[in-house]
Amino acid sequence: MNFSGIAVAGLLVAGLSVSAQQINDAQIAAIVVTANQVDVDAGELAATRAANAEVRQFAQRMVTDHKAVNQSAIELATKLEVTPQENDTSRALKTGGEKNVAALKKLSGAAFDRAYVDHEVVYHAQVLEALDKTLIPNATNVELKALLVKVRPAFVAHLEHAKQIQASLKKEL
Repeated sequence: MNFSGIAVAGLLVAGLSVSAQQINDAQIAAIVVTANQVDVDAGELAATRAANAEVRQFAQRMVTDHKAVNQSAIELATKLEVTPQENDTSRALKTGGEKNVAALKKLSGAAFDRAYVDHEVVYHAQVLEALDKTLIPNATNVELKALLVKVRPAFVAHLEHAKQIQASLKKEL
C-alpha cells in the first residue's frame, strides 16, 4: 500500500472540529503539513521511548510515512503555486501536538506505550472524519482533491494497525 499521501492525521484531536468550516485549498495545505508534522513529532518520540517493540516499529512507520507525505504535499503546493495559509485548525493542530508530546514525555514504559497508541487511534479515526466531511468536499483543485481521495485508504490502514496494537497492549495488562 502506498502511504505517500498520508497528510492530515489528527484534525479533530483535542476537541478541534473542522467539519463546520468552509476552508480553501491554501488552508487545507497548511492543515496537511501541520498535521503530518504533529504525527512525525509524536512518532519520533515514541520510536525512541516506547518499551514495546511493536509500538516502536509502528512509531517509526508513522515517522517515515508522514515525512514522505509532507514532501509530497509541499511538492504539490509548489506545483500549484499555493502558499499554505495558517488558520485556526492548523494553529490548533500545532498546539495540540505540542501538548501531546509534552504529556508523553512525562510517561515511561507501558504507560507511555498505551498513551501513544491510544492517541494514534483517536488521531487517525478523526482524520478520516475530517477527510470525509471537510477536506475532500472543500478541496477545489482537482489534484489536491485526488491526493486526498487517494490517501484515504492509508488512514484506514494506520487506524487498523493502531487498533491492533491497542488491543494487544490491553491483553498485556
